[in-house]
Amino acid sequence: MRKVLLSSMIPMLALSVTLAGCSQRQAGANPSPTPAVSTTAPTQAPKSTDTVSSGGGEKTKVTVFLNTNDKPVQDVYKQIAGDYSKENSKIDVDLQFPGSEYENIMKVKMAANDLPDVFDTHGWAIIRYGKYLADLRDQPWVPNMTDTIKNVVTDKDGKVYVLVTSEAKDGLTYNADLLKKYSIEPPKTFDELLAASEKLKTESKGEVTPFFFSGIDDWMIGQFFDYFATSLLISPQQNDGQNLLDNKFDWNKWSPLPEKLLDMQKKGYINKDVLTAKYSDLPQQFAQGKVAFSLLGPSFADEVHKVKPDLQIGFMPVPSMVAGDAPNFSGGERNTMGVWKDGKHVEDSKKLIAFFAKPENMAKIANASKLPPGLKGVESKHEFTEYYNKYASIRVFPYFDRVYLPNGMWDVMCKTGTALLAGSATPKQYSDKMKQEVDRLRNK
Repeated sequence: MRKVLLSSMIPMLALSVTLAGCSQRQAGANPSPTPAVSTTAPTQAPKSTDTVSSGGGEKTKVTVFLNTNDKPVQDVYKQIAGDYSKENSKIDVDLQFPGSEYENIMKVKMAANDLPDVFDTHGWAIIRYGKYLADLRDQPWVPNMTDTIKNVVTDKDGKVYVLVTSEAKDGLTYNADLLKKYSIEPPKTFDELLAASEKLKTESKGEVTPFFFSGIDDWMIGQFFDYFATSLLISPQQNDGQNLLDNKFDWNKWSPLPEKLLDMQKKGYINKDVLTAKYSDLPQQFAQGKVAFSLLGPSFADEVHKVKPDLQIGFMPVPSMVAGDAPNFSGGERNTMGVWKDGKHVEDSKKLIAFFAKPENMAKIANASKLPPGLKGVESKHEFTEYYNKYASIRVFPYFDRVYLPNGMWDVMCKTGTALLAGSATPKQYSDKMKQEVDRLRNK
């Protein structure tokens, strides 16, 4: 993440932003900078060695690159890979977690056509990595794909691109103890969310700040626009999805989003130190009952419980913004495993993925990540299982920026949103900036 931006510098940075690829959001979601287990410099793309010698003779080495920075989740992947190697003594699984440089490393590897045997597509299985991936439609786990993920990783011809080990269902994480204390039900509409915010601020006499955002880790601000753009423009029956795809969208319709965020700030619903706060500040403040809502999944729950083990944390869909509409989740793929179609160990790679797809192994991953698995029939047991079950029928839409905006727009949303909260951009300027950058990037 970028260093703290002084408010006087934000106009230059946000309104003249130099765009860099697409979102570094790990599907929105596990942004904590936990050190990676194995890091490769982003400018290097070393070729894989096909075999490795050991005391028991020569083994086939299957390289695996995964995109999770969360240490407990990494440990589970390592355990499962180790179990596979025990059962398959001639296979050595080279498991690597490149960390925050994952996307850059994979771009270099794609350019060199030298990819790992198995790799995580981090939300881009079809659009970005599709031509590099083997078809997995004949694999034994395919019939068990969940209804919410099946179409995300299957194309119109029936090709299945990846196993989804963790399915993204991003919504709002909330302090359930606070909502209970102030007799607030989880809001279903944006107006209810604002009413709950006013109640929390007023009745707590300012001790509770309804929302936490960070201008340093500005993806948190970007999340607001990505979530609620779906609720405003895509989720309703009458929507602008096709106009966005056809580049015919009236960008004046974007203005309600920055207007509402700015209004939330003016009413004291957002932390006053938004420009200098860091994502790492959130767990402590959440645990202390100073923050009620956060626009991200519950991946930070373990950090909260280190401070207050008995705190009850809730999870809910993104509230609707249009009358007559219903709440929704943003999501799709979070963590996946796909096979490089030109690799030398395609069959061994498929067998490895099938091992990960066993219900008991998928359950281990789900319990560590606190995310729903991409396969049916997996029994996970963690504190958020009840919420995923409760909201199982809620619609899941792909992340707004991944479908309706060209690569590079995630950074624009984050930086210009930060400028908005710094008082350096108006809602109209935000909308104009979106149109300008969409047109520029589509014409590149």
